[in-house]
Amino acid sequence: MLAKDIRRKYLEFFKEKGHAILPSAPVIPENDPTVLFTTAGMHPLVPFLLGQLHPLGKRLANAQKCIRTDDIDEVGDETHLTFFEMMGNWSLGDYFKKEAIEWSFEFLTSKKWLGIPVGKLAVSAFKGDGDAPQDSEAAETWKKLGIPDHKIVFLPKKNNWWGPAGQSGPCGPDTEMFYWVGKGKPTVESNPGNDEKNWVEIWNDVFMQYNKSMEGKFEPLKQKNVDTGMGLERVAAVMQGVQSIYETDLFTPILEKIATLTSIPYSDKKDSYRIIADHIRAATFMAADGVLPSNVDQGYVMRRLIRRAIRHGKALNINEDFTAIIAKKVIHIFSEAYPEVARYEEKILEAFRAEEERFRKTLGHGLVEFEKLVPTITTGKINGIDAFHLYDTYGFPIEMTMELAKEKNLTVDKAGFEAAFLEHQAKSRAGAEQKFKGGLQDHSEETTKLHTATHLLHAALRKILGPHATQKGSNITAERLRFDFGNPDKLTPEQLKQVEQFVNDAIKADAKVICETMTPDEARASGAMGLFDAKYGDKVKVYTIEGFSKEICGGPHVEHTGQLKSFKILKEEASSAGVRRIKAVVGK
Repeated sequence: MLAKDIRRKYLEFFKEKGHAILPSAPVIPENDPTVLFTTAGMHPLVPFLLGQLHPLGKRLANAQKCIRTDDIDEVGDETHLTFFEMMGNWSLGDYFKKEAIEWSFEFLTSKKWLGIPVGKLAVSAFKGDGDAPQDSEAAETWKKLGIPDHKIVFLPKKNNWWGPAGQSGPCGPDTEMFYWVGKGKPTVESNPGNDEKNWVEIWNDVFMQYNKSMEGKFEPLKQKNVDTGMGLERVAAVMQGVQSIYETDLFTPILEKIATLTSIPYSDKKDSYRIIADHIRAATFMAADGVLPSNVDQGYVMRRLIRRAIRHGKALNINEDFTAIIAKKVIHIFSEAYPEVARYEEKILEAFRAEEERFRKTLGHGLVEFEKLVPTITTGKINGIDAFHLYDTYGFPIEMTMELAKEKNLTVDKAGFEAAFLEHQAKSRAGAEQKFKGGLQDHSEETTKLHTATHLLHAALRKILGPHATQKGSNITAERLRFDFGNPDKLTPEQLKQVEQFVNDAIKADAKVICETMTPDEARASGAMGLFDAKYGDKVKVYTIEGFSKEICGGPHVEHTGQLKSFKILKEEASSAGVRRIKAVVGK
């Protein structure tokens, strides 16, 4: 079964079960500074999992584009990916464990859908501890469906519990479904708890039934939710009878394209083939959602992926520019499921071409630095710190430094390099944890005020600068808002004063903030601001600030502008070519 058929069947199945089908959210989270990328299907739905009413109802499903960067260095093995598709269905205070498990079982085993033999499935459920009891309800539901006792294993929190992502918030037990990948039939003794290598997880049903308080207490939630996730790549491997996700139809056309650019066969350099395929795939979706290579945040990750792909292209003796060629193949594969990759094809390809050109120049500079380093070596060995500097600054992988050193009759302190690399990773993680701590969107009183302030700021900029000053991006924390908008020039002090005054006048007016649910066409006809692209779905929320602003938005808002108290611009600066950035705060 082709991946596109699995994706289609999944959405058809849940549509039959009364679910509204959502378009995928962008891989860049909207209105959420807690993470760099959308890492799961539930991520864009956090406000609704926390109780906000979703315009499409209480039953939702979609195929979500996801990016996870924790395991970039592991990519190249049989299972790790940077970009993946998560099929998900949600109940927002509607159905719960029984229906979620029954439907998961039906989709997996019914001949109308995937038709997986029950004998090749096993499941896990939460074992229970001092915080919450054993999830016997989930286990009993599985038994009634035909999963035998010996294929149901109870595992602890680290295996079968979701959340909270931060110190507090919604959380609960989950039940996971596994497929037998071992030889022959699974034995009675084998289960996912004692024989991990022969069972692969393919689906996870999370039951959000508790809230963890700041004091560490687990209290029952008023709105109990279901959040499920099924990895398309893993299920495609199961349905296509292959051992690796890289052998599925999601990857084989990309690997075949790489093979046309090199004389080195896939079997000799599997890791390099796979790294190129995965990294170009991920970077293509980043570019489609507006990311460009840079030295910060999402742009830094994208740059790292492209440059790592180029380095592995060198390992395959690909010496000409090739990343845009592979990206074009990725676009061809995914254009039907995700039209945005085709819509922005030229922009995506240009991003690859420009970054590859930049990196080849950087490599050239690195070779100059290497030649400068050689005469300073008195021990016959390049120390680990210098080797890491070549890697971190000029993109030299340790293998390239070792190869160049060998030509100069030198060796490299590889252990010292690895120590410096691990130290750098630890510092980067600590910084990221501080900057992007948590994982659930912040809906505190302060961020709610700032969400509303961005609408007023947007309206002020369009009134004072002109209709071209539309939003290009935003980032909101509890401390401040950051708003990017189109404008070719730096704002004058007088313009900044006018913008600030406009927002403060709106605050003094104590204007009412009204939320309405309507179709995108109705929103457009009503004069609401919005991009009106596929990301919205069939229903949207439109927030009107009476007399000042009308925009499509999914973020939290105050009821009256007077709650903002005051508005002050802290800084106005360039963000990128033709885009300016304002940082501002509201009154406490």
